[in-house]
Amino acid sequence: MRAEPLNWPRESICLHPASLDVASAAAELYRRTCRVGFDEPGFCVLNAGQDMDSAAFRQLMVDLKRAMAAIHESTTGNTLAYLSTGRFDQQETTRPHLDGGPEECFLMLGYEPSEIGSELEIFDYAKCAFDLGLTPGEFMARHNPMFSADHDILRPYATRIPCFSKGDYQVVCINNSSAPYSESQPAWQGTLHAATIPAPDASERRVVNSTMIASVSAGTPDEAGSW
Repeated sequence: MRAEPLNWPRESICLHPASLDVASAAAELYRRTCRVGFDEPGFCVLNAGQDMDSAAFRQLMVDLKRAMAAIHESTTGNTLAYLSTGRFDQQETTRPHLDGGPEECFLMLGYEPSEIGSELEIFDYAKCAFDLGLTPGEFMARHNPMFSADHDILRPYATRIPCFSKGDYQVVCINNSSAPYSESQPAWQGTLHAATIPAPDASERRVVNSTMIASVSAGTPDEAGSW
């Protein structure tokens, strides 16, 4: 059955709770991000406000990942493990892309308050591939927007994140998977992401706390180095 393109509405992708509860936030992040079909966006934004510092924010990200792992374990029998963790000043505009990783993984990105404005856009390439009768791998081989000029094919599948605020701490989870769609063997369906930085400023910082998290067998060591 053909899946129709959607530009996801704000309420489907933006969480801004008056009081942040880790378990509730993790459940919503997991449901909306770790999809196995196309009835969820494949990404989600949690606004954590301003009442914390960088260390507390990174701890929040760790707590969210731990809570999401518990959900994944109860749902699938597998768990979630860090593949990488990092922290950097990101001020370069990027084309829609998939970060290198296994077939089932997602990004948990922590954006700290910054004076530098930016826009984030998500492209549902797995859904686009499905509509074209391709696997995600075949789509990327033919239409990878990092290298191809015909990335307008993804435009109907694009959603600009409407609730991104440069003044707040925000967690953005993005499904970064490349697994083929299957009803008999459900697997995470990925998205591409792009950032636009209209006015980079070397005198300021736009700090992104970046983690990649994968679905792995229970008992797999979860070591990603220092963060």
